[in-house]
Amino acid sequence: MLLDLITSHRVVFVGGKGGVGKTSIAAALALGRARAGARVLLVSTDPAHNLGHLWDRLVGDEPTRLAGPGDLAPGAGTAGYVDGLEIDPERTVEQHLSAVAGTMRRLLPERMHAPAARHLELARLAPGTHESAVLERIAEAVELGEEAYDLVVFDTAPSGHTLRLLALPEQLTSWTETLLANRDRSERFGAAVRGLGGGEHTDRDAELRRTLLRRRDRFSRLRGVVTDPAQAGFVLVLTAELLPIAETMEVYEKLTGLGVEVAALVANRRSPADAGEVLARRRRQEDQHLVRLRQQVDVPLLNVPLLPGDLVGTPALAALADLLGPSSFRVSG
Repeated sequence: MLLDLITSHRVVFVGGKGGVGKTSIAAALALGRARAGARVLLVSTDPAHNLGHLWDRLVGDEPTRLAGPGDLAPGAGTAGYVDGLEIDPERTVEQHLSAVAGTMRRLLPERMHAPAARHLELARLAPGTHESAVLERIAEAVELGEEAYDLVVFDTAPSGHTLRLLALPEQLTSWTETLLANRDRSERFGAAVRGLGGGEHTDRDAELRRTLLRRRDRFSRLRGVVTDPAQAGFVLVLTAELLPIAETMEVYEKLTGLGVEVAALVANRRSPADAGEVLARRRRQEDQHLVRLRQQVDVPLLNVPLLPGDLVGTPALAALADLLGPSSFRVSG
């Protein structure tokens, strides 16, 4: 049923508290949609990457084929596939700062190059640098998805980090708008001082304006996609325990406050009720926690049973994907 809920989406974020199985659910969703014929890009934004371990192959900072038509049984014979990439935070920051440095060298007079370089070195460790750089890569992945894929699934970092990222597009768009307004005032003042203006200063101003406009438009488009329930949705993964439940309710409120649709909740690793008294008692306690969650959050809640063995490789992920289909999942709400 979860697969049915996301069929119309172009972008799906899978998030939740650390250790609840976000990566496994994200990978199974990607594989399930690929088995239905979709071209899927699976992206990890979590610095503690697990995609490579999960698929038992090397995954890097560029798209890598994780599963092709020959790996998609049952239902093989489709043209679907899964590509994966793990955003490398250090490489992302380095590329981001290198691009900024190149822009600064073009736009600033030579006497300002050394101070600008020192400023960038300080910025490397400044709060927000990492998040801004990763957000650029998320925007790039969404744009790549529009061009070459049917669905982009983001396996996100633990909740707090993801919420900061999702709040950034609006903040950075507003910040860039302020810069553009300041540039407009500066350009008008400069033109008045220089008469008709022209020459090198005008070229620099025009290029800086184009750079700011591109950045504003990229983040504005990302914000538009993320907050459009027809295009994007968020799947919150949890285990039916006290702390994950509490964090899920808090994250749900913050996501809805940001205008992000929560498409579904996934209660992962549910204890069996018929495997001894200890697990039966645990199951009853889990049920009580989920009742409390349902009183606060009115979206579909899907249960995934505790599975034996390690979830590694395409066959194991295919078994999990089978549980995400309409015949095996119970939906509450």
